[in-house]
Amino acid sequence: MVSADTARTVVGILGNIIALCLFLSPVPTFIQICKKGTVERFSPIPYLATLLNCMLWTLYGLPIVHPHSTLVVTINGAGLLIELTYVLLFLIYSAKKQRLKVFLYLLLEITFVGVVAVMVLSLAHSHEKRTLIVGSLCMFFGTMMYVAPLSVMIPNGLGTLFGVAQLALYACFYKSTQRQLAERQAKASEVHLGEVVIASKSVAPSNMNGNSIEIEETPNSFQTSNHVQER
Repeated sequence: MVSADTARTVVGILGNIIALCLFLSPVPTFIQICKKGTVERFSPIPYLATLLNCMLWTLYGLPIVHPHSTLVVTINGAGLLIELTYVLLFLIYSAKKQRLKVFLYLLLEITFVGVVAVMVLSLAHSHEKRTLIVGSLCMFFGTMMYVAPLSVMIPNGLGTLFGVAQLALYACFYKSTQRQLAERQAKASEVHLGEVVIASKSVAPSNMNGNSIEIEETPNSFQTSNHVQER
């Protein structure tokens, strides 16, 4: 029969191979970035999150934290180098504003892991405590690594949701809006017709005797006066 240690080692090696494939999966994307000389609209957040996760797991697998974790150190050390390469490519091919943001995130992550390492090694004096503290952080930030792609999906999802809501509102109020527009056009036509009638009344007609009638408009009434024109 296969011993438990042998089975654990085989499963660990298979897990490392799968994890390595996962780390290498963005390579075609970065080949495209290098050819075009720009990161376009790709987000650095997933790679920064994965880099932080690999740094913490590498710390976890060190003999001074959790002994006999060679497989953990090797795969996460490799992942650390791969993800760091991705982040450096973002620094090279990003615009100035985004480059500064990526650099600050990277500096923050390195500082955070350094502080965790110093505090754990100085305050926790047993492997059990160190394993518990670093392992808990690894679980938390490992979850954040898988959630990180939502930083791109969430804004697009919200945009789609709001767009559908706008279309629904347009469909609900389309008929009433068209009716209101028709009523406004009808009122505008009535006002224009009234102005034409008033303008026509302002023209002075001639009477049968050759006199002209001048119509003067006052605020309260119309006054008429006859002006006899001598022939």
